Amino acid sequence: MEAFTQTAAPLGSLTLSALVALLPLLTVFLLLGAFHIKAHWAGVCGVVVALAVAIFAFHMPAGMALSAGLEGAVFGIFPITWIVLTAIILFELTVASGHHDTLMQAFARLSPDPRALGIFIAFSFCALLEALAGFGAPVAICGVMLLALGFTPWKAALTVLVGNTFAVPYGAMATPVLTGANLTGIDAATLSAQISEQTSVLVWLIPFALLLIMDGWRGLAQVWPLALAVGSSYALSTWLAARTLAPGLVNMVPALVSLAVGIALLRIWQPRGS
Repeated sequence: MEAFTQTAAPLGSLTLSALVALLPLLTVFLLLGAFHIKAHWAGVCGVVVALAVAIFAFHMPAGMALSAGLEGAVFGIFPITWIVLTAIILFELTVASGHHDTLMQAFARLSPDPRALGIFIAFSFCALLEALAGFGAPVAICGVMLLALGFTPWKAALTVLVGNTFAVPYGAMATPVLTGANLTGIDAATLSAQISEQTSVLVWLIPFALLLIMDGWRGLAQVWPLALAVGSSYALSTWLAARTLAPGLVNMVPALVSLAVGIALLRIWQPRGS
């Protein structure tokens, strides 16, 4: 089959081409959010729109577009759906067996301050789950944990979504990194190191953002030492892990290191107002 080279602006305007390329995503969001269509049907409609955009707007051969869509569907099932499904089954087993309650009790013993626990759960623990599962499962699991701590649904969702931001590139055993390496031909270890250089510069700020979300400026003023310890240790260990370990293991190291550093700090210091 002849190779297809995509052009950046097939419609003559980069802005117009980008807006047309957004149609599949907008279709899914509109069907889910405005019309409350079931997710699988919204996804099917999004695929149809994506094929139409690829064929008629970007002039991709129809056979090649269908083949790419089929490959995407298979990749969506294995490993993406398989990883998420097994993660949810494991979570349900921990709930049914009572081990989830044990885990929550273990977190509760770390500190009586829900803001400190929010950093541990939404940032460090969520990053660990992102490394193992990814694709939304860590957000759902950690969101439930924050609800159990007394967070409102809105605040729990926002805290976890922000806390999980920089763990995503290495999610699900670094599936995004490995996929990017396959598509670009860049060595996976090299790409992993390059990503860590970008994420490490900003990721240490996330715990500070979580404090603002959870308790505003008061939370930032009272709990900032913990945010600094957890965030900086996460950033440094991410940078080091990306240069010494396989991409699939990178997320696990900063998640565990930042959690350990935070726990060690709480042994000698507790936030004011806790």
